[in-house]
Amino acid sequence: MTFDAIGIAGTALTVHRKWLDAVSDNLANMNNATSTNGPAFQARYIEAAEGADGTGVYVRSTPEGDAEGRIVYQPDHPLADAEGYVRYPDIDLGEQMGALIVAQRGYQANAQLVDRARETYLAALEIGKP
Repeated sequence: MTFDAIGIAGTALTVHRKWLDAVSDNLANMNNATSTNGPAFQARYIEAAEGADGTGVYVRSTPEGDAEGRIVYQPDHPLADAEGYVRYPDIDLGEQMGALIVAQRGYQANAQLVDRARETYLAALEIGKP
């Protein structure tokens, strides 16, 4: 019971790190073009859930975005089809940047919680010393 705060914040750190990983993958691949006969890069999303008995959070699933993507007319692109179209992932930069900020702030808050809980536990141990 004493170290619940560190354990719970640790689970949140893991979820936020995986969220940051997913957002960074999405941002890194949002401009990857493919031919129209292949699938577009599928954005990754993180779905979190509460752990059993309030023991933190965990990643329930990592759903993917639509492989259909968006078709763009770029006749000069090397992957363009006969009509001049290529396929791009359907990833919104604004949405991803917003998610990046929220995930980053959540990670920072939980890291600070771990530090403060550690300091509190260390101070409590000092109470019993002569």
